[in-house]
Amino acid sequence: MKESTIHSINPATGKIEKTFNEMSDAQIAQIIDQADAAFQTWKKTSFIQRKTILKRAAAIFVERKEELAKLITMEMGRVFNQSVSEILFGASILNYYADHGEEFLKDTPVGVANNKTFISYEPIGTLLSVQPWNFPFYQILRTAAPNIMAGNAYILKHASNVPQCAEAMEKVFRDAGLPQGVFTNIFMKGSRVDALLANPKIKAATLTGSSPAGSSIAQAAGKYLKKTTLELGGSDPYIVLEDADIDKAVKGAIIGRFSNAGQICISSKRIILVESIANEFIEKFKAQMAELKVGNPLDPTVAMGPLSSEKALQKVLEQVNQSIEQGAQLLMGGKRINGVGAFMEPTLLSNIQPGTVAYTEEIFGPVALLFIVKDETEAVQLANDTEFGLGGSVYSENEERAVRVAKQIESGMVCINAPTSIALAIDIPFGGTKNSGYGRDHQLAGIREFVNEKTIRIL
Repeated sequence: MKESTIHSINPATGKIEKTFNEMSDAQIAQIIDQADAAFQTWKKTSFIQRKTILKRAAAIFVERKEELAKLITMEMGRVFNQSVSEILFGASILNYYADHGEEFLKDTPVGVANNKTFISYEPIGTLLSVQPWNFPFYQILRTAAPNIMAGNAYILKHASNVPQCAEAMEKVFRDAGLPQGVFTNIFMKGSRVDALLANPKIKAATLTGSSPAGSSIAQAAGKYLKKTTLELGGSDPYIVLEDADIDKAVKGAIIGRFSNAGQICISSKRIILVESIANEFIEKFKAQMAELKVGNPLDPTVAMGPLSSEKALQKVLEQVNQSIEQGAQLLMGGKRINGVGAFMEPTLLSNIQPGTVAYTEEIFGPVALLFIVKDETEAVQLANDTEFGLGGSVYSENEERAVRVAKQIESGMVCINAPTSIALAIDIPFGGTKNSGYGRDHQLAGIREFVNEKTIRIL
């Protein structure tokens, strides 16, 4: 393989902060061998040993929260206070599985006549994890923590624009006392990932990313009969019914759409308003959009930093311009902010027609899409008119009604009177349906995805 480099580029300045050499096929094969060898020992350790290391890693994350948060902000542009929150959430995931992992994986009796049948949950080996840049620590920890606690080994192929975060993650685990090979980062381009699944020492794979990336890795894994979990794109509906608390709905939509510069899979991308309250909502929403301060993500007064890269910015601008050419109405924003860095104005589009870019594609940036419908029935129909099915929100002061609507939405998660992105919690299963993927992270489901559920019967 011809040697190439991976750059850590600050999207706020365009400056190359650090450069890494891409690993060769031989280096990666050696890492897989080391992971497999480490697994043979790690799987025999006690839950208390694993718990101790996860607890120590969690403490290190808290201790280094500002240092690690600065890496997030420098590599992908999130405002610093949100980066700190990600680090603390990551620590809580480690603590959660340290505290509950043994309970989740204890032998489970099966109710048969002689009461001597049970299910044993056993680790399967080395997991390949392919992760994106938008939450460079959380995305990893939500699968790494449960799998390490379960006794598996974990190889991380992180996004190429956050190599320092990937390097720092491995160092935290190493400093916490995790044996070498149980968690290892590899530096390589995404185009080489599928070939790794041919290695018999890789037992399964998990990916968070785009639908095409998910399809590619699922096909490669399927060829070798290896299990996968996929968390892919989303175009989450944000339904506001006529009996909603409008001020609460507006505030939630601002947070749900523009946090992390709109670069969240479960961002509130499609705002669906019943017509009787549409004018009030839009007026208040625009007013709050206008107050969003965009700029240096290290400035504590800034609400939104740059997009993760110049490439990401150009993609979103292209989608916005194509949508306008196809008839969408630009109500606010729509342009890059002049100067250094991948900054974009918070943007609002309306009059979006079926079949157009804004209607069918996920726009992974600070672009809110407005839709006005006659009633609840039309709101549900529009919410489901997408290939995606990750999250969604319903706003109504009538809880029974809101639940009824939520049950009709084709997605893996629905939050009532809150955007999905802020309602996320480690003790709530996370995942999607349709082209948003399959499998679940968090809670009990997350730790049982990659274990062998072995039935043992005594006769």
